[in-house]
Amino acid sequence: MISDIELKKKFEVLQKKLRAGLFDEVIEGANILLNKRKHQVLFNIISLAYQSKGDYEKSIKIMELALKANSENPHFLNNIGLSYHKLDEFIKAEDFYKRGLKTEPRYLNILNNLGNLKRDLNLTEEAIEYYKKTIEINDKLVEPLFNLSLNYESLGKFEEAKECLKKIFKLNPKFTDADRVYSSIIKYTKDHEHYTQMKYKLDNENLNDMQKSHLYFGLAKYFEDIENYEISFEYYSKGNKIIKDFTKYDFKKDQIYFEKLKNFDYEKLNIDITNSHRNLIFIVGMPRSGTSLVEQILSSHDNVFGGGELAFLEKITKKIMSKFETNKEPKQDEIIELILNCKNEYLNKISNFDNTKAYFTDKAPLNFRYIGIIKSLFPNSRIINCIRDPLNIGWSNFKNFFSGSLFFSNSLTDIGKFYLMYKETMNHWTEKYPDLIYNIEYSKLIENPKSEIEKLLQFCKLNWDEKCLNHHNNKRSIKTASSTQARKPIYKTALTASNKFDKYLGELKKIINP
Repeated sequence: MISDIELKKKFEVLQKKLRAGLFDEVIEGANILLNKRKHQVLFNIISLAYQSKGDYEKSIKIMELALKANSENPHFLNNIGLSYHKLDEFIKAEDFYKRGLKTEPRYLNILNNLGNLKRDLNLTEEAIEYYKKTIEINDKLVEPLFNLSLNYESLGKFEEAKECLKKIFKLNPKFTDADRVYSSIIKYTKDHEHYTQMKYKLDNENLNDMQKSHLYFGLAKYFEDIENYEISFEYYSKGNKIIKDFTKYDFKKDQIYFEKLKNFDYEKLNIDITNSHRNLIFIVGMPRSGTSLVEQILSSHDNVFGGGELAFLEKITKKIMSKFETNKEPKQDEIIELILNCKNEYLNKISNFDNTKAYFTDKAPLNFRYIGIIKSLFPNSRIINCIRDPLNIGWSNFKNFFSGSLFFSNSLTDIGKFYLMYKETMNHWTEKYPDLIYNIEYSKLIENPKSEIEKLLQFCKLNWDEKCLNHHNNKRSIKTASSTQARKPIYKTALTASNKFDKYLGELKKIINP
């Protein structure tokens, strides 16, 4: 058996490899040690390596082995809960988290993870309580404070959000995500105290590029608010360039993917034995085209539940596509099983949010790519395509920070190309399924809200509800970059949002208006 001293030395090497992203080496090395000694840290590090690779099923398997040896180990229970959470298995995840808390009620990681789970289920008030419990045990932790601020922001409780962010400024000045979020929920005046703080950090703190990018977005917002648009644009450009260089986004890969989705033979999937399913409304369009506003309006209706921005359909689409990418074409009975399983998987997942008979909205803008799949799985669903002036869409994408997604948004050229691809894709779907899609124009909605909302509700087969006209009174959580705007009464300044930066958008104009 390997000694404690030797295990400690080898484990420290594995930790360094994990931090360096050498996940396969970690798994191989830890498994060799595990054969010599069944120590909990080895199970944990293998689990973490699989999670880092996105292989949550294998992470679960190693934790199941670990739990056979020690069924009440809170570290094991936390790790397996986290993997189930990543797989959107919310009930299983919560069960494992709560089992861990029975053993260790003050386990900070589990409390924070439970907060994240509740937030993902739009149970924002419950999420807040878990973050608060975490902070009560240790008020020096940045992560739960930041999570708490995001939850307050999503509810429109901006003062509470600011207080959390100010605490982070003191605890860790280098956690500049907090500066960026703070900048998004305040209106700056000249020489604002927070502007001075951000400039000081940029000039005096030893920051990495990503830390700087958050400050660049924050400073850009400051200069936009004080109407110095030239410097504002420079900072937006700097922030975006860092992320573009980091992600190495390649438009051609998206182009190939879009073509594959458009050209797929969806007739192969039209074999469901029943067309019955819950009333579903998919709200799609380019990001920043008014999708959050439309969902806020619809979810104000007594008979509609707003599900928010969900990733379920994308995962299900990839599962379906992979079945047809093998050399062997699936048989008819296999296709029937696949479609029914995917249909039920989606319906089961959204039932975690709401299991009533209310209409359910799924507002993931990029689901416009999957309209063929929506038609195959949910033929009686309704699809609303949000249309907005492309220059305003493009500028709004460029000026907003999207965490871990929408990598096309970090370059005006990429945004322009992506917009044209969206437009071409929607023309394809509209021609193919003319009765399935309703186009709502942002400008018309702003100019004539009552008549446009009436038409929208008619398409969705919903009765008139006065609350839809007063959507700004809706207290539901909004977890997108539109959380501030969608809480306001409809306002017309958004129609000309890009005008202030018009002289800097020649690159974008050239592409969208050749």
